[in-house]
Amino acid sequence: MKAVLRISNMYSSADVNNVRKAIANNEGVIACQISKEKQEIDIVYDQFFITEDELVASLEDCGYTVI
Repeated sequence: MKAVLRISNMYSSADVNNVRKAIANNEGVIACQISKEKQEIDIVYDQFFITEDELVASLEDCGYTVI
């Protein structure tokens, strides 16, 4: 599956690294591409292991707002 998530409070390179770590720590994530300028994350994942809601929850747990 592929998901495109928008993050409203991702401004710096440190935020990009934190988001990357939060996504990568989930089993089933195959790839992710993060655009700080667009404030978007493109995620490719295996829905057998993880759902989009769980990806959103992992980002929100790190203090980011998914819109």
